[in-house]
Amino acid sequence: MDNKEFIQQLVANAREAQKELATYTQEELDNIVKVIARTVYLNAEELAKMAVEETGMGVYDDKVAKNKGKSKVIWNNLKSKKSVGIIERDEEKGLVMVAKPVGVVGAVTPTTNPIVTPMCNSMFAIKGGNAIIVAPHPRSQKCSAYTVELINKELENKGIRCPKNAIQVITESTIEKTNELMKAVDVVVATGGMGVVKAAYSSGKPSFGVGAGNVQVIVDRDVDFNDATAKIIAGRKFDNGIICSGEQTIIAPRDKYDEVIEAAVKNGIYYIDDEATVEKFRKTLFVDGVINKDVVGQSVQKVASIAGVEVPQETKVILLKASGIGSEDVLCKEKMCPVMAAFKYDTFEEAVEIAQTNLNYEGKGHSAAIHSNNKDHIDYAGINLTVSRLIVNASSSTTAGGSLTNGLAPTTTLGCGTWGNNAISENFDYKHLINISRIGMVIEDAKVPTDDEIWTELGA
Repeated sequence: MDNKEFIQQLVANAREAQKELATYTQEELDNIVKVIARTVYLNAEELAKMAVEETGMGVYDDKVAKNKGKSKVIWNNLKSKKSVGIIERDEEKGLVMVAKPVGVVGAVTPTTNPIVTPMCNSMFAIKGGNAIIVAPHPRSQKCSAYTVELINKELENKGIRCPKNAIQVITESTIEKTNELMKAVDVVVATGGMGVVKAAYSSGKPSFGVGAGNVQVIVDRDVDFNDATAKIIAGRKFDNGIICSGEQTIIAPRDKYDEVIEAAVKNGIYYIDDEATVEKFRKTLFVDGVINKDVVGQSVQKVASIAGVEVPQETKVILLKASGIGSEDVLCKEKMCPVMAAFKYDTFEEAVEIAQTNLNYEGKGHSAAIHSNNKDHIDYAGINLTVSRLIVNASSSTTAGGSLTNGLAPTTTLGCGTWGNNAISENFDYKHLINISRIGMVIEDAKVPTDDEIWTELGA
């Protein structure tokens, strides 16, 4: 059986499963969604170990935390949401909203998040009554396939009503099979590098993709620098820096710069401002302007060793003084390991300009972070930065994808808007995998304005 035939069979099986799912009640779908999340939660340690061993990236403890954290926060957000049948009645506008499935979802998942992304996308798909086929990255196909296998076994063991083939996975994943899948399904969710996202957009099917991350972090003058840098470092070092929403820079006020650096050092930063040493890291991190695959998801000690630089054993994150902003220094790009770049600013407006210049170089549309107690400054950054989310006084890495302490939709797929060549500028979730039919009633007591009233209201 060739790749096309193989995928066609998977999709045919998924269509049969989806027909049955479309008849399920909200409670029946939610029962499946809960088991998906609960399975990853209860097997977090085993799945984390498999992911680290297969991919050679990240940190075991952080992956355990991610497996547990994402599973519970996504389920907590989904369990109260309506996604079947009539989900809303707007009496004032005379509208009735009816949710319906989109069909068969093809989910392309990355090697950086091989457990929680298949879990998350399966939860969103099933929530809307859809079947899903997961196409894992070839370098993490074993742990991703095992995750789906565990979920299906748990559904069977618990006697949860769920059609066979509602959740499928390509067990021997290849680029060719993934491309065939994207052409055959009803909608594509592509989480990964820009190559796979571009392929999804070229598939001829509606697609949701992600953009490059490069989270700029502004530190204002009015915050506790110890608290701010502790949160920044916690975010940057999480899972050895492979999270797309991970902090990439520290943009600090010139007159407080030494204080910020001192606080950062106390919290585990190793600061380097010697240009010769910084250059060693530059050459190590990037090869012809592209991130060196040998440093992705590796520890501080491993990255420093490759660069030929000795750092203290207790170092959590390396902070390099940049020599320019944007295209003036390759360090202004996303660094998928525990390394950051540092910048100084005089006015707050300059801080935002530095952040935006770096985003223009890479990461436009994704996320930024600010540590500030000045509402005007927070608003200014939110108004002027071309990002889809601005994280305030928290670790961006672990909260930009939604958390129990903010209002962002919990997800593993972060839309970057048209800035990042994406269809959405919000966190992808279940609502993007349902179609909504709108029933429009006549508003019996509607007050119809005269032409004069209409144009007067517009100031004509």
